[in-house]
Amino acid sequence: MRLSPDDMIFWQHGFLKLNGTIVFTWVLMVVLAVGAKLITRNLSTALHRSRWQNFLEIIVTGIEKQIEDVGLRPPRKYIGFLGTLFLFVALASLFTIVPGYEPPTGSLSTTAALALSVWVIVPVFGIQEQGLGGYLKSYLEPTVMMLPFNIISELSRTLALAVRLFGNMMSGTMILAILLTVTPFLFPVVMSALGLLTGMVQAYIFSILATVYIAAATRVSGPRTVLRPGPSA
Repeated sequence: MRLSPDDMIFWQHGFLKLNGTIVFTWVLMVVLAVGAKLITRNLSTALHRSRWQNFLEIIVTGIEKQIEDVGLRPPRKYIGFLGTLFLFVALASLFTIVPGYEPPTGSLSTTAALALSVWVIVPVFGIQEQGLGGYLKSYLEPTVMMLPFNIISELSRTLALAVRLFGNMMSGTMILAILLTVTPFLFPVVMSALGLLTGMVQAYIFSILATVYIAAATRVSGPRTVLRPGPSA
């Protein structure tokens, strides 16, 4: 039983490897890019719209509502990053219904890359809203002595994001594989559905935590809030 798609090697030459994590990540990126292009090529503002456009508008509206509820306004400014983040993690879980597919989020390298993306974009949005001086000053609040703790907080929550998503996705895959081995005719449908639900929940949690971190970085005034993720779902 593979613990990670990293162990699925498609091609290797010396130290160069093309593993399952890379291949399945490319597949997801292609599906997202091509799907977005096909759905948005004939958008309509009339009353009669395609089912795909209605479906897309439901997703976009829902993501915007969540972003706005967290406190980020206008939500359109952030939906490009946060929406893509949610759709990638959600689609990675949804594709588990395809035989032979393993979610790239079951690899620590993928979850670490996603967490690093959040770590990079948080100060970018923070500097856009507060300016470079205002954002750097927030690390000194409420006192200068909080500087090392605020820096540690930034690093630790990035690590927590990566490990949380990796642990939840890998454990879910392992439990499903064990149960299907023990009782192959009793649990397949139920456990597959449960795995999809768990994946959707993890996609939501990951994107919401990223939204909360961005919201904390874009505050214009007030003491810096040290945000820590809650218990895993």
